[in-house]
Amino acid sequence: MNTAVMQTYARYDVTFEKGEGVYLFDTAGRRYLDFGSGIAVNSVGHCHPHLVAALKKQAETFWHCSNLYHIPDQQRLADRLTANSFADAVFFNNSGNEAVEMMAKIARKYQFENGHPERYRVISIAGAFHGRSLAMLAAGKQEKHLHGFGPQVDGFDQVAFGNLNEMRAAITAETAAILFEPVQGEGGIRPLDVDYVKALRAIADEYGLLLMADEVQTGIGRTGKLFGYQYFGVEPDVMALAKGLGGGFPVGATLATAKVASAMTPGSHGSTFGGNPLAMAVANAVLDIVLADGFLENVMATGKKLHTGMTQLVQKYPTLFKEVRGIGMHLGLRCQDKVVNGTVVVKAMANGLLVVPAGDNVVRLIPPMIITESHVNEAMAIMEKTCEDLLAEGAGG
Repeated sequence: MNTAVMQTYARYDVTFEKGEGVYLFDTAGRRYLDFGSGIAVNSVGHCHPHLVAALKKQAETFWHCSNLYHIPDQQRLADRLTANSFADAVFFNNSGNEAVEMMAKIARKYQFENGHPERYRVISIAGAFHGRSLAMLAAGKQEKHLHGFGPQVDGFDQVAFGNLNEMRAAITAETAAILFEPVQGEGGIRPLDVDYVKALRAIADEYGLLLMADEVQTGIGRTGKLFGYQYFGVEPDVMALAKGLGGGFPVGATLATAKVASAMTPGSHGSTFGGNPLAMAVANAVLDIVLADGFLENVMATGKKLHTGMTQLVQKYPTLFKEVRGIGMHLGLRCQDKVVNGTVVVKAMANGLLVVPAGDNVVRLIPPMIITESHVNEAMAIMEKTCEDLLAEGAGG
């Protein structure tokens, strides 16, 4: 196709023109059950009336105001995020990549202000994905993302998934922080072990490091808790949010404790569009829904139904799938070695279900968090048909 759009995506041959709740409709009028959520973004579905109303109201008031001035909805959103988390302060930016990159800046500035300018390196975990800026490519260290963009930005080290011995051995006099995802998303829906995360907190405390949680995908209820770190019985020092926070509107946030945030003084960071009135209005509307009584409990309960259904699918089609993994509505089907996850994604789409590929040959199921049991049943029926189609075509043989 001839297009002026830069060809950085291998796009599927479908164009959507509207969304309603948990469904998307293409230009031919066909309906799809959306269990991809724009890659964990449409947290409360498409065109949720409460979000639409909030956006319209703000759009008719004013769109942009520089951060040189006070933005009341920014203060309101920061108050709500800190009241429901470990954090005391928030910086609003535009994306997950920006939110995570700011954590790396905070780690350096915090160590500098506390008498350790030599501490600037960040340790990440193999399988990580932290964004596509040059620095975050170096943090993730995935060859498929780094290819052609060398040399790597200095300041980032990496250790094997779940290996505490390697983590300790990687710490040097130059280490500033440890960076982790509670559940690796792009890495294949791999939850970290509870004891491992508790040990990371202890190691960070022992060596004077910051523990930094990348919750761009897991934050704002995706796991059935407001934040993924809440599963582990420990608190990070810094956290990055985006994706589901805006429910489809671009917004990111970096949260920190008061002690850590105090290192960031006027002029140490900034954003032209970060925390703009439109983004703040929508993000506050998302929190209205997610923080409502019973919402997260329903995410957990319905997520368990989906997990059970997918487990049954693995049992029924063992030549296609190895396992189900994940938490809440952040789930992955790991395919057998002879089955390519992309093939499953395309076949499911042909049958009316949108899912997303991930690393480790995984198919991600990350639906809007408003799904009900009927939507789980609908997804299961489509996946059953998809499996039968794959077997009929010789997959898994």
